[in-house]
Amino acid sequence: MTRFLAEINRLAEKHPVSVMEVCGTHTVAVHRSGLLGLLPENLRLISGPGCPVCVTAEDDIYRFCLLSRRKDVIITTFGDLIRVPAGDFSLEKERSAGADIRVVYSPADALLIAENNPDRKVIFLGVGFETTVAPIAATILEAEARQRRNFFVLPVLKTIPVVMDVLLQSPKVKIDGFLCPGHVSTIIGAEPYRFIPEKYLRPAVITGFSPEDILEGLLLILRQIDEGKPTVEIQYRRAVSPEGNRKAQELMNCVFQPAEANWRGLGKIPGTGLVLRERFREFDAELFPIGEKPVFKRSSLCRCGEVLTGVIRPDQCRQFGKNCTPEKPLGPCMVSSEGACAAVFRYGGASGGVASAGRHRV
Repeated sequence: MTRFLAEINRLAEKHPVSVMEVCGTHTVAVHRSGLLGLLPENLRLISGPGCPVCVTAEDDIYRFCLLSRRKDVIITTFGDLIRVPAGDFSLEKERSAGADIRVVYSPADALLIAENNPDRKVIFLGVGFETTVAPIAATILEAEARQRRNFFVLPVLKTIPVVMDVLLQSPKVKIDGFLCPGHVSTIIGAEPYRFIPEKYLRPAVITGFSPEDILEGLLLILRQIDEGKPTVEIQYRRAVSPEGNRKAQELMNCVFQPAEANWRGLGKIPGTGLVLRERFREFDAELFPIGEKPVFKRSSLCRCGEVLTGVIRPDQCRQFGKNCTPEKPLGPCMVSSEGACAAVFRYGGASGGVASAGRHRV
């Protein structure tokens, strides 16, 4: 680490640099390891929209809650989603009121629940990025092979590269380079990031999750900036290849097709979502009627959308640590294990944002 830090400090002295880490796991690793306290003032880290639970729109959380009220369904979901509020609604409250909502660790678990409950419709809430899409696709193919007609997926899936393009076009945040997500990149490889150096002349480095990985990734970005030669580099070579995981890509493309997605903080973005292809529509919970829709008022206090897009740091939200804590969260960034607000609350420090006046040390 010392050798990386020495060169990082030397290169960062030349001019201020703002780097966005897109992956929520990177955000947590940065804060948990105390890296912010080691980095020079001129190098700012910005947390991006890399937490799949956090970027799920309030409208979708509300829809999940209404769907859970159907007496003929069992809702299955990853645990982080349970406590995410949408106004006065949450899956946690629905479960307390009697809805059958079960936490699973994989879509395969949801398929098993469907097999064990043939008289109920079992819906898996498909929230996640490319890393999650492949196992969901494999599970749908398995459900088709087993003729398991009571298994369904509600796809609220998102893909990363296009949203990075949107962020680079935003006047609200200055991004000089990206620490590209390690987990997503194991699936998609390096090619989808080529537009970053070619269109925007910014470096993009696919990085692992240890403190050493992150420091080396930052150093590679600073070297590219210093040499004026932006490109896509793979620091996380032990897990990521340039072409990615071709088998996983084939699974994704077989079952899903691109569509518009609704991102918290960014709105609806074409080509960043995935929906089931026509062949698999019988497994699509999107087609389920919901029935009566109670009044839904979006939160006026939570600023998670601004945190996700790097406009503010978590601690610049007035509710942070006061009316919004992990025990009583106002939004998903304080709920999810990959949320920036939760990371800052648990481990201290704050990622630099465009609105920051200085650096909070860990």
